[in-house]
Amino acid sequence: MTPVSWDPTQYLRHADLRGRPFFELVDRVPLVPTRVVDLGCGPGNTTATLPARWPGAVVTGLDSSPQMIEQARRDHGAHVEFLVGDIAGYAPPPTGAERPDLILSNAALQWVPEHLALFPRWIEALPRGGALALQVPGNFDQPSHTLLTELRNSPRWKATVGGPHRADIPEPGEYLSTLAGLGCAVDVWETTYHQVLSGDHPVLDWMLGTGLRPALDALPDPAQRADFLAEYSALLDTAYPRRDFGTVLPYRRVFAVAVKR
Repeated sequence: MTPVSWDPTQYLRHADLRGRPFFELVDRVPLVPTRVVDLGCGPGNTTATLPARWPGAVVTGLDSSPQMIEQARRDHGAHVEFLVGDIAGYAPPPTGAERPDLILSNAALQWVPEHLALFPRWIEALPRGGALALQVPGNFDQPSHTLLTELRNSPRWKATVGGPHRADIPEPGEYLSTLAGLGCAVDVWETTYHQVLSGDHPVLDWMLGTGLRPALDALPDPAQRADFLAEYSALLDTAYPRRDFGTVLPYRRVFAVAVKR
């Protein structure tokens, strides 16, 4: 996976909406863990809530972005250990004190191609009764993403930022069958949030924290970047018109909690 640069300040501009699926995922975890690993912890704002939820649990956050980990350590390092590391390379210890009994991943696995192939290694390392809990966006067929792909591959921008649409995530049934096949009791569901955003060009502001990052990395020239963002913003403003109460961004998310039998 090509490294993506992240801006913690931009990401945290929508911390309340980005955090809601995390808490709904954690609410479905049926055990009281003693050691938790949060894969793709970002700036650590949600990871930092776990010691209060499970007092006594040792919590570690892992993220590939040094910028995110720096922010997490600065804001929340007193109670959580934060490490720079790649999700795809994460190998939980199968025994010993460092062995986790809960592996969390919230809105991160969509950046890891073929991530279903990682599950056997993770489930095998969990103790009996341990759990894998994950949440991923399921909105890659929505205008926010399809318009971005079309713009990146338009005649003006193809040579600079062109490329295929990011692969869709697996459907809920694929998570269910994969995890059940690994000997887990599995709870899978999906939710579409109708997020009401405010301000000028709010969907662009949302995308600046996540899906736009690879395109921005390919546009280091400030003038080019400004032109690209202006074109994309105009497309988004048409696709997501402002209403009297704000701008609605429907956002589907897929959840799974798998407990090792």
